Amino acid sequence: MQPRDLYGLPLEKFTEQRNSLAQELRRQGERGQAATVSKLRKPSVAAWAVNQLVRTQQREIDALFSAGDALRQAQSDVLARRGDAASLRRRMEAERNAVQELIERARGLLNSEGHELTPARLEQVSDTLHAAALDPDARQAVKDGCLERELRHVGLGGLDAASAAPRPGRQTRRRSDDGKQRAAARQAEAAARRRLEVAGRQLRDAAQRRDRVASELSDAERAVTAGQELLATAEEEHRRAREALTDS
Repeated sequence: MQPRDLYGLPLEKFTEQRNSLAQELRRQGERGQAATVSKLRKPSVAAWAVNQLVRTQQREIDALFSAGDALRQAQSDVLARRGDAASLRRRMEAERNAVQELIERARGLLNSEGHELTPARLEQVSDTLHAAALDPDARQAVKDGCLERELRHVGLGGLDAASAAPRPGRQTRRRSDDGKQRAAARQAEAAARRRLEVAGRQLRDAAQRRDRVASELSDAERAVTAGQELLATAEEEHRRAREALTDS
């Protein structure tokens, strides 16, 4: 096993396998590498989910990176007055769709491994994917599938103002301000929509878990009642047997 293979393991096996690998390296006389391996940090749940996406969903990851590159280019074109706001909006939507597709895959990964699907955790996965799409340093940290902690998406500074016109006069500045407000409102609405979708899925999952627990509780109560009846019958039989023994 190579050190990078640790990040492809189920999360609960990371620490045990890391320690085993470090011990094996020490037995082989590779003390320097063993020390490096022993210091590897167990990934957060969100980082683990992103690592699994990188390792198992390569086509979707490539689509995310391509969408991020296209969005950055569209931003540059608009700021250089070579592009238009409509094209920029299409690129932004494509990048958001690529992230959402991977979020759905991440839900499946987290579910299959028994990790709780909190909105905050999925938001961390989403932020990390946005960062990897748009920031070269973040992408470099993500692309080998060995991320230890989630990343924070801070956006592209020029995007919010990209649909604004030049500023030679008061009316143009007013249009620029309106454009900024509309862009900010669109981004806020998209973020709120994503949170609403996540919260809705969380509610459905919780309701399903509640129904399962309620059914299991009902079965357990019936089993307890049957056990009590069986115990009472056994006690009565035991009492009669003891009386018969005494009489004899």
